[in-house]
Amino acid sequence: MMNQQTLSLNADDQDFDSIYTDHYPALHQYAFTMLNDRVLAEEMVHQVFLKILEKGGQVNVHTSLKAYLYRAVHNECLNYFKHQKVKQVHQDYAVVEYGDGTENPSGSMQYKELEQQLHTAINELPEQCRTVFQMSRFEELKYSEIAQQLGISIKTVENHMSKALRRLRIQLADYLPLICCFLLNILK
Repeated sequence: MMNQQTLSLNADDQDFDSIYTDHYPALHQYAFTMLNDRVLAEEMVHQVFLKILEKGGQVNVHTSLKAYLYRAVHNECLNYFKHQKVKQVHQDYAVVEYGDGTENPSGSMQYKELEQQLHTAINELPEQCRTVFQMSRFEELKYSEIAQQLGISIKTVENHMSKALRRLRIQLADYLPLICCFLLNILK
């Protein structure tokens, strides 16, 4: 029977920082080989460490920490691929169901309503959280660049992004088909 060990890590712990800095380059490269996109690979690795922090830093390791981290990055990449497939299905459905949204007045109204709801949802975020979200999504800055500009840690940026995305996901859940339709029009 394999020996299971539980590691307890938190964001302020020096062990967490050293684990992150020791393993990040190799994990990023591994994610890149799966995704073929450096920014996306960076995001996947950040997500793995963010999820460790969200679990309260409790990590159950069955083999080695290195194997655990590689498996976590692998699973995060697979989840990304699954999400992309689901997104594509919704986009295809939206095109069939709603058309491209610009040919009829109701499509235009739906777009304006979505835009208004999005602005409202973003404005309801706490100030620091909103700033981090806008810098990431609208200015397309990396987490490290945001952290540097705001004088906060990358982990704090990750926490703010996680919080913002969670809140926006909940507030805009009813608009998913319209969002997919809108994204399709942007990509054309």
